[in-house]
Amino acid sequence: MTPPEACHALAGGVLIGAGSVTLLLLNGRIAGVSGILGNVIRAAVGEQGWRVAFLLGLIVPALIFGAGSPMLPGDWRWAAASGLLVGIGTQLGSGCTSGHGVCGLANLSARSLVATLVFMSAGVITVMVARHLPAL
Repeated sequence: MTPPEACHALAGGVLIGAGSVTLLLLNGRIAGVSGILGNVIRAAVGEQGWRVAFLLGLIVPALIFGAGSPMLPGDWRWAAASGLLVGIGTQLGSGCTSGHGVCGLANLSARSLVATLVFMSAGVITVMVARHLPAL
């Protein structure tokens, strides 16, 4: 990882943390992005405004600051399949990386610790396989 990439990763982490804290302080809600998105997609009755605003706050800056860089490197079908698998995993794990890894760990949740260890391990294994095993 180059120094500019490390700075971008650090800035992204700080912004995710700031967004999570802001949502908690101003709205009293945990920033579980998969749950927020799921409630918007299912058109769940209730407070849709803050959910849509929060999601736009995640997406719009990424589109603005990511302008000029490829949004989906490689084959878009892999990105679509990966997104589908992440969605299934968030349903099975009762939460996503933001809910468990950011908010759950901050609340000292044992369930979130286990979930975070599982998805981080899966990510490490995936990178090792993708980068170090010959293409099939």
